[in-house]
Amino acid sequence: MIQRHRFVAACTALVVLGLCFAPDAFAHNVSKRDAAFVVANTGSAIAPFLYLGAKHMVTGYDHLLFLVGVIFFLYRLKDVVLYVSLFTIGHSTTLLLGVLGGVHANAYVVDAIIGFSVVYKAFDNMNGFQRIVGFQPNTKIAVLIFGLFHGFGLATKLQEFALSPNGLVTNILSFNVGVELGQFLALAAVFIGLSYWRTRAGFLRHAFVTNTLLMTGGFILVGYQLTGYVVAR
Repeated sequence: MIQRHRFVAACTALVVLGLCFAPDAFAHNVSKRDAAFVVANTGSAIAPFLYLGAKHMVTGYDHLLFLVGVIFFLYRLKDVVLYVSLFTIGHSTTLLLGVLGGVHANAYVVDAIIGFSVVYKAFDNMNGFQRIVGFQPNTKIAVLIFGLFHGFGLATKLQEFALSPNGLVTNILSFNVGVELGQFLALAAVFIGLSYWRTRAGFLRHAFVTNTLLMTGGFILVGYQLTGYVVAR
């Protein structure tokens, strides 16, 4: 029987393994049904786009792995709110700029950087910068910058669709609000689980292994995207 203090580590391992067998989790893929709705829609559809945004966040392995890394060692709720807010500002900015402002970039490169963000945060949680590099980057700035790439990653996917200009602003704003609602729900569950795990004696003992698994997931994401970039050229 798995001990309670190993629960989060086991869940993280399952997520990483899931990445290996769920290609649709990479590169912000949109299901055929959702894509058909987005393309066919020709007016304001607030509720459906709220749902699609929340669904994207809750099922987005890259976002969740990064955010788990971000809040892994945050014990105070106000710190969680601060860091998640920085991520939200970055994510929302580039999502809106990409879709409404027409800013373009190579989707594979952006998604590879998103995978690297998971590697970065896991390495940071393992105190790798201080132990190996001898320098500690500003975590707040890093979360904000990576948030920009996470939002841009989704924007590159939406740019592939011929979106109707009728109601576009309303729909994209609704989608973005849905993303943040989904993020809140997912992080609330993660934070509750981490808060409980931290009360167990084995938390610090297994924290290194858990972040190693997070880093592994990040490397898988990076490798997948770079392979796609090379093949697509």
